[in-house]
Amino acid sequence: MNDMHRPASRLVLILLGFVFAACGGGDSAEQSTTQPGESTPALRVTDVSVGSSINADRSVRSPMSSFAPTDTIYASVATEGTGSGSLTARWQFEDGQVVDETTQSISPSGTGHTEFHISMPDGFPSGAYTVEILVNGQRAATESYAVR
Repeated sequence: MNDMHRPASRLVLILLGFVFAACGGGDSAEQSTTQPGESTPALRVTDVSVGSSINADRSVRSPMSSFAPTDTIYASVATEGTGSGSLTARWQFEDGQVVDETTQSISPSGTGHTEFHISMPDGFPSGAYTVEILVNGQRAATESYAVR
């Protein structure tokens, strides 16, 4: 009697396998790594460099950490991802005093650089400074430098 039920139980298992596979419950090489509702990578900062000049692609020509009081100081923000957003450069003196803040709207598709700069005709006071970069109002990176 046990021998009579084996073919029927095999048939049931095979049919359940087909039903399970048809409903998407099985592992499949066709299941993508992008889940429904998942979008392309969000906009993010990958690097911040400061220097006294920039290249045509808006990257800093020669990164520096020390500047003269009358230098124009450039910050190049490298971003990656897609979509639109805002980048803010918040330039601060050593005591946290905001020297300048500038926001730019960007819509990259891949990688790129956004340039910010500051200067003071009468010269910056000597001391330690930072430029804080925000993406859509959220802190993304900080770069320190000095004026001597």
